[in-house]
Amino acid sequence: MRAIVQAAKSEQWPAEIVAVISNKADASGLEYAAATGIATAVVANKEFASREAFDEALQQKIDQFAPDLVVLAGFMRILTAPFVAHYAGRMLNIHPSLLPSFTGLATHRQALAAGVKIHGTTVHFVTPELDHGPIVAQAAVQVLSGDTEESLAERVLVQEHIIYPRAVRWFVEGKLALDGDLVHVST
Repeated sequence: MRAIVQAAKSEQWPAEIVAVISNKADASGLEYAAATGIATAVVANKEFASREAFDEALQQKIDQFAPDLVVLAGFMRILTAPFVAHYAGRMLNIHPSLLPSFTGLATHRQALAAGVKIHGTTVHFVTPELDHGPIVAQAAVQVLSGDTEESLAERVLVQEHIIYPRAVRWFVEGKLALDGDLVHVST
């Protein structure tokens, strides 16, 4: 989230980041956003009896800010199909693997256990299927002999901070076109 906010400001994107919303009141991104003048809100999932009720409240809160794009950054919740459908074609996520490989959690552990030589990160449009959706951008990192989950995660994170802001900017500038499950980027 910080990388996106910083890129938007330093590169003077033709866009405004209207809000940062979290399901956790102690999320560090909220403090950072508030310090930079971005509106913040919390919709605590623990206050709702069901995933559906939480998603409805979250959707209402997001829609109060009327965003053109919803960017998931560090948001570790599975979203319901109606929520995803509401933002279809205008919700991005980043996942720390080269999708479709290694969905879910512990992606770096999965990559090391599989013995892959290349790992990485993927920016994709969100669909109801967990960690799937039309791919906007990917960045690869070499898996090194002796890598640990932590060392691999550090190198992947560097790439995340490069490609996620780039993908969001492409959306903002109208350079992304969805064609079924494919994303075309005009440069």
